[in-house]
Amino acid sequence: MLGAIGLDDAQETAYRALVALGAADLTELARRLALPEDEVARLLRRLEGHGLVAQSSARPDRWVVAPPAVALSALLTSRRYELERAELAAAVLAAEFRTQAAEPPVHDLVEVVTGAGAVARRFLQLQFGAEREVCALVTDRPVAITGMENDAEQEAAARGVRYRVVLERAVVTAPSGMAELAAALGRDEEVRVVDRVPTKLVVADGTLAMVPLGRRAEPAALVVHVSGLLEALMGLFESVWQQAMPLRMDERGSVTEEPTQGPDATDLAILSLLLAGLTDVSAAKQLDLGLRTVQRRVKRLMEIAGVTTRLQLGWHAYERGWVARGGS
Repeated sequence: MLGAIGLDDAQETAYRALVALGAADLTELARRLALPEDEVARLLRRLEGHGLVAQSSARPDRWVVAPPAVALSALLTSRRYELERAELAAAVLAAEFRTQAAEPPVHDLVEVVTGAGAVARRFLQLQFGAEREVCALVTDRPVAITGMENDAEQEAAARGVRYRVVLERAVVTAPSGMAELAAALGRDEEVRVVDRVPTKLVVADGTLAMVPLGRRAEPAALVVHVSGLLEALMGLFESVWQQAMPLRMDERGSVTEEPTQGPDATDLAILSLLLAGLTDVSAAKQLDLGLRTVQRRVKRLMEIAGVTTRLQLGWHAYERGWVARGGS
């Protein structure tokens, strides 16, 4: 737990033991930790360097713990300051990179990443760096990347990053596929399915893409920066996305496919209430639906109508005859 302030497991164990005792001789502490005295002495010196313990002035072989509230608070403050400086440095470097990359050389538009570990790390970096949207095509033939990594997905989704994912049908029918799919839908990710996707692909914010490099002795991938090639890859994703079937999770937790031809009776009821001025919460209560169900259905209606705002959705609903105009 104290690794965030620079203590390893052994140092934390020694520190906790000394906190429990308040003060202890080296021999006593070594016996308590079941470690050689010279090793405990090294741990104590490191803790002393952090300001967490001190040698007794009267007895050099006796060690006294500093009040944790004071000592740990000082360390936390120091770490926060270091993190703030690192964050500022990252922002400066990002600004410098954007300036230098305004017109990058042709040979810098594509990176080749080789090795399973390097490919997996680059994939995670791409997700952690996303600010608006991650689009992905997922095949049933993972090599270095076994799927949309949950930790990165959860972190990005928590920051408000939108996910649009097209799965190959074999992914859904795999042993762990349904559990991962339910978790993604539970994070309000937009997931669709097709029989086959042409390639594994991830695009972040429409500015950076990653695609595997065919059959090789070891896993490799191309990382594509803003260019005509990136536009083509984004166009490929949108084409597959339009042909794919949306996956939904109902109130019972079952995942089903839903056609995109038009709204059903529940959709129309929700839409009518919202156009009448009710909030999502009020509409959900009146129709005896969950709030997230209402919000998911509204999002689906916006997809069907091809709009990005609820105001546009209302206009399209009238134009398409989904609801009657007032007074008609």
